[in-house]
Amino acid sequence: MNATATFVFVLFFIGVTILGFVAAHWRRGDLGHLEEWGLGGRRFGTIVTWFLLGGDLYTAYTFVAVPALVFGAGATGFFALPYTILIYPFAFVVFPKLWSIAKRQGYVTSADFVNARYGSRSLALAVAVTGILATMPYIALQLVGIEVVIGALGFDTTGFVGDLPLIIAFAILAAYTYTSGLRAPAMIAVVKDVLIYITIGAAVIVIPSQLGGFGHIFAAVPPAKLLLKAPDVASLNGYSAYATLAVGSALALFLYPHSITAVLSSSSGNTIRRNMAMLPAYSLVLGLLALLGFMALASGVKDMPEFAPYFKAFGPNFAVPALFLHFFPSWFVGVAFAAIGIGALVPAAIMSIAAANLYTRNIHKQFVNRNMTNEQETNIAKLVSLIVKVGAVAFILGLPLTYAIQLQLLGGIWIIQTLPAIVLGLYTRMLDYRGLLIGWAAGIATGTWMAISLKLAGSIYVLHIGGVAIPGYAAVWSLIVNLVVSVVVSLAVRAMGMKPAADHTHPDDYLDVVES
Repeated sequence: MNATATFVFVLFFIGVTILGFVAAHWRRGDLGHLEEWGLGGRRFGTIVTWFLLGGDLYTAYTFVAVPALVFGAGATGFFALPYTILIYPFAFVVFPKLWSIAKRQGYVTSADFVNARYGSRSLALAVAVTGILATMPYIALQLVGIEVVIGALGFDTTGFVGDLPLIIAFAILAAYTYTSGLRAPAMIAVVKDVLIYITIGAAVIVIPSQLGGFGHIFAAVPPAKLLLKAPDVASLNGYSAYATLAVGSALALFLYPHSITAVLSSSSGNTIRRNMAMLPAYSLVLGLLALLGFMALASGVKDMPEFAPYFKAFGPNFAVPALFLHFFPSWFVGVAFAAIGIGALVPAAIMSIAAANLYTRNIHKQFVNRNMTNEQETNIAKLVSLIVKVGAVAFILGLPLTYAIQLQLLGGIWIIQTLPAIVLGLYTRMLDYRGLLIGWAAGIATGTWMAISLKLAGSIYVLHIGGVAIPGYAAVWSLIVNLVVSVVVSLAVRAMGMKPAADHTHPDDYLDVVES
């Protein structure tokens, strides 16, 4: 065991645990109301929203997986950069409008909006269930970051004793989330982001200086990993895969329940706009983070005997921990690993709260008990948030790591199918709820079939059109199917004169007023 690094890691963990419980008294509100417990009372300003969204979108798994993808697959791993650049103009335009409608009508989830906009509990149920299913493996994968760190500190991660640190970490997370709601991850996100900035800043200065500079690093990377495979007469090769990964990921990310929860917790539409203008700063950090994959290749950590058992256990996911263990003193290793560990706790908390909000508002309240009081509603949400965390721990402990990662591929494919109902619903009622529901089912079925045909080992499905192979992200192909079916069925419904459902929103709700 690395005693010094473990001491520093545990010290930070104790600190954020205290913060998590203290958060219940921060910006006081009645935590018996779901809007207070699950959305922080919609009072988070620009700075808090910045850290909350950053903690939400840039997770421990991102910290581990993006460099691991670059380490293993090379240039393709950099698709994360254009997608985080594309996403912010999209969110700048769309989500202040969703915030405005949700604030005026008291909506807590995106499915609340869908239910009111289309007058369809079935369509809202489809959106809610999709959000919960897409979130579960995402929460579980936050545990991958913690598990890798625990292993890197020198602990055995096999068997029940090896699982104990993971179980203890999530038990503490469950306790302060239950008590403080969204306020806990919002406060802890500040610590998490500061640690990540310090860690990345040190890494991009210290490691290249010891490897002879970035020129030497790039020279040491195999040529096949430096560039995408160019198109030829038979295939678009890596270009179409890279482009569709970027576009599909950008369209999907803010549809996840945890992303929407962070957006709806903002104090105004202008707060969201300011954050979408500033959040590309995280893309710079992500780019530097991705370069750690090339640094790991250049340093040869994979071939170092002391790291061989860890790479055997964790695969490319161990690339970043190996770099810090090799190039930094133990005390700073503790700081870096704390950044990764806390980077898992923040999004996991937000995700469990978001899933609980969806279940409570759009499943329990709609189909089990429509007359819940505010206190009953919040108690159900708290209980479900605990169940979700327990489920995530069971998920990661019960399934081999490979399957957990592969199932996460379905998350993006599934959640993007909610785009027509949520995003297009903000601008038009052209699509009928029956068309959207059938389109959703077609998109889910197509995307899942593509992923299964790839044996859940990847998300790039090759279409063959006019003798040319076009590899692309399955989420994009299935979304196109969804949109086509939604439009065709909606037109058919209108042509048959079938009566549309009532729209319970008001035209004034859609006025894009710049909030103060």
